[in-house]
Amino acid sequence: MEAKKKCLECGEPIVGRSDKRFCSDQCRNSYNNRLNSDANIFVRNTINILRKNRRILQELNPTGKTKINREKLLEKGFNPNFHTHTYTTQKGDMYIYCFEYGYLPIAENMYFLVKDLNSGL
Repeated sequence: MEAKKKCLECGEPIVGRSDKRFCSDQCRNSYNNRLNSDANIFVRNTINILRKNRRILQELNPTGKTKINREKLLEKGFNPNFHTHTYTTQKGDMYIYCFEYGYLPIAENMYFLVKDLNSGL
């Protein structure tokens, strides 16, 4: 007599196809959610920080170009360690972007905020 396969999540015997690994969709979802929970939390937290940075840049730059003190960004909760991409001009200036909103350090504690109108967003 052939031994019954057991569900990877709950251990119950599996009925059905020979290649089935779970007894139900609920067990399959629970197993995969538990397996990926650490990665999901990291990605979710990173995206939340990026969204917050974008909202702050958007709020402080209503015209598309403005100068601002770095401290004002930090007071609003801006996290300069998180950004989506950078752009270096031919002159060597490096703009740091959070989606379509970016900034360029121009002096000690001063930033030039920009909105990339070519980003398609």
